[in-house]
Amino acid sequence: MASHKAAKRAHDGRSRQWGAERSTQPLSIMHDRPTGRKIVTGYCAMIMTVVCYVVYMVRMVLTLFVHNPNITLRFVLEGVLYLLIVTVLIFSAMVYLVTRQGAMRRFIKHHRIPRAMLDEHFDHGYSKGITVLIPSYVEQPKVVEKTIWSAALQEFPDIAIVLLIDDPPNPKDDEHRRILKASRDLVPKVMDELAAPAARFRDARDKARDEMQDHTYARRGIVAQCAEDYSAAIAWLDAKADSWVVEDHTDEFFCDQVLRGLARELGETDEALRQAVNLNERIPAERLLQLYNRLVRIFTASGWSFERKQYCSTSQEGNKAMNLNSFIGLMGHKLKREQSADGIVLRDIRPGEAPDFVMRDSEYVLTLDADSMLLRDYCLRLVYQLEQPGNERIAVIQTPYSSYRGAPTRIERIAAATTDIQHVLHQGMTYYDATFWVGANAVIRKRALDDICVVSTEGTRTIKTYIQDRTVIEDTESSVDLGYYGWHLVNYPERLSYSATPPDFGSLVVQRRRWANGGLLIIGKFFNIVRARKAGPEPVKLGEWCLRVNYMASIAWSSFGLIFLLGYPFDQRLLSPWVVAASLPYFASYASDLKYNGYKRTDIFRIYGFNIVLLTVNLAGTLKSIQQGMTNTKIPFVRTPKVSNRTASPPLYVAMPWAIVIFSCFVFYSDYLSQNWGNAVFAGFNAIVTTWAIVSYIGVWHSVQDMVVGLVRWFFVPIKPKVEPAQRVAQDSMTKALSGNESWRDALYFGDRSMVFESRLH
Repeated sequence: MASHKAAKRAHDGRSRQWGAERSTQPLSIMHDRPTGRKIVTGYCAMIMTVVCYVVYMVRMVLTLFVHNPNITLRFVLEGVLYLLIVTVLIFSAMVYLVTRQGAMRRFIKHHRIPRAMLDEHFDHGYSKGITVLIPSYVEQPKVVEKTIWSAALQEFPDIAIVLLIDDPPNPKDDEHRRILKASRDLVPKVMDELAAPAARFRDARDKARDEMQDHTYARRGIVAQCAEDYSAAIAWLDAKADSWVVEDHTDEFFCDQVLRGLARELGETDEALRQAVNLNERIPAERLLQLYNRLVRIFTASGWSFERKQYCSTSQEGNKAMNLNSFIGLMGHKLKREQSADGIVLRDIRPGEAPDFVMRDSEYVLTLDADSMLLRDYCLRLVYQLEQPGNERIAVIQTPYSSYRGAPTRIERIAAATTDIQHVLHQGMTYYDATFWVGANAVIRKRALDDICVVSTEGTRTIKTYIQDRTVIEDTESSVDLGYYGWHLVNYPERLSYSATPPDFGSLVVQRRRWANGGLLIIGKFFNIVRARKAGPEPVKLGEWCLRVNYMASIAWSSFGLIFLLGYPFDQRLLSPWVVAASLPYFASYASDLKYNGYKRTDIFRIYGFNIVLLTVNLAGTLKSIQQGMTNTKIPFVRTPKVSNRTASPPLYVAMPWAIVIFSCFVFYSDYLSQNWGNAVFAGFNAIVTTWAIVSYIGVWHSVQDMVVGLVRWFFVPIKPKVEPAQRVAQDSMTKALSGNESWRDALYFGDRSMVFESRLH
């Protein structure tokens, strides 16, 4: 481990900031069981919010509107607007409190499935398969390799990993050519490394099975040999971790949690087997065979890569959804590769033809972002849950991703804190059957995707769309589509998946602008579904309605509401201690949840400043949704940059936080002179917090750089690259080949006890 830390110091491309996170230890897989006091406090917070809001509204209506002889039209309009803003903000706060309460009730009831039950479920002739789809677009190969390894080491009987490479197949520069070649080599490299241990453990299992045939209990020598094989697996995983070059905190997570975490869990079984041998205890032959099968499952996987942009018969839309759709639409088909006038096409074989490709079909599909990682028994536990009686109509099961700890920058640490808070809230949404698919990872029933499939045409192409790409938050819209057909979505209440958080303001702008776009478009579809299900057996309940509406629209109304509070000089009579009291339970609960997730309670002020500097980003995404709805057009899907150096920000997004600071100072001075103390305190607080956020999250010099660079770019007109004729492109495509071809008994039973083509023809 010391060598890893030294390697990190030598290779880390981003200097660690003061105030960043030092510990890289993630939170435990199992959520802490809430105490009775915490449950009661949560209910009290909800009651206090409702009571204070009602008192405030009654007081405002009676005092300012009914018993106010000097009332004016301007004051009425101001009052109605202010009360509306307060109402939607308190509604969002109340939804937060209700959702976290649902999460705590789920954490109380959840118990981890013992290891032996999982082994038994997947051992007796289990034949269902899972296909892991990893969409990748010009990703750094090392980032993707960690994702592939975390999927390949899943303990599932029949698992295939498909890397969906979406890079242009004929890159123009050396760097992109290097990335493409390395990406094509990733899956074969991983499969080659797994081949040797898989063969060893398969042979050992078969030999043990033959020797134990017709025996009830395993002989002592076979048990000892099984322990030796577990030791060999542990040594292989440790050697892999030792050889991995650690450059950042995600590499540390990969080595310590994915590789060594699996080794530690296998170590408990190894120790339990050795204790059984030393005590001359007997182990049932069936159980020992299950332990051998586990080793075989861990190191056995198949995999290949697929590049849709090599074929003119697949969708050429540049987004993740259509990358996934292109492969899912081919699953289960026998295909022939054929050259046409437009390029290479994939078509179904005709009678008597031999296929070039037999596309794998499977019961389950696992979608996994290229910058995410899964812990060892993600697939096992989630599929087990899907296959329990009563869960036949669950379409999607997931563990909302957590953040990698040890963030080297302050902004990544705070963004990670909001991610971990969202993890808890998503768990609570399942309690009210209001789960949304969070696209970083999910296990999906293939037949559920077939239900929401839409067939359309793009020119001469026939396109099957399972995951809608009308918005750039395609997973949210797909959640609504699945609900229309009576499918349900579930968040599994454990921390089994992790995903990268943008490490600088520029890359965070890209991500959060995308997240803010599309909710207003999808909400209309949700209301249609509410009407359609009203007379059916499963109408939309009030809790689900409130949570889903808040999830899709809260960014919009919160952004506009905050803009008005920051920029409009409301009459100070509208501000009351009751509205402050109504918001206090939310802030207190949020601070408590930060502490629960390993952060500081005072981080709530840092998150407030974080949201202020992202205010313009959220507004831009919301306005883009409105424009998209009015014009009925799609917008380009912009992927979050994943680079070691800083990503430049558009000048508007770094200029507006400074404008907020200047304006807040002006308002503070003006309200101070007019003795409007409530607004003066609010403006002064915003000026201080926003200034601190600019310095901490953007950087004064970086913000100046981005504004100057953005200004200079306005004076230059980009030169469009020369487009080659379609005939030349078609000829080039013909020359390209395809790229992808306690006691030891407790340990054996419970397992780990420490865990409670881009279009070339236009």
